[in-house]
Amino acid sequence: MPWFVKIEEGIVDKAVFDRHVAAHKAFVKELIDRGHEARTGYWAHYGGGMLLFKAASMDQAKAIVAEDPLVQNGCVDYRLYEWRVVVE
Repeated sequence: MPWFVKIEEGIVDKAVFDRHVAAHKAFVKELIDRGHEARTGYWAHYGGGMLLFKAASMDQAKAIVAEDPLVQNGCVDYRLYEWRVVVE
């Protein structure tokens, strides 16, 4: 399966964002359990982060991102890319 990257920027204040972090972490754990090899994290500076995961296609990747509580609750703007690994 190809890798996909959701690069995001927070668009709500921290208190609102933080209300959805636990659900986001549970969502990522579920992706891992489903075989998507997901990883999530945030930039050292305030205001954004990244979700890296495997999916069968861009359509599946879009559907996965639509399930993310941070997206569903309007906490982030994001861009989604297929990441083509050249060295493993």
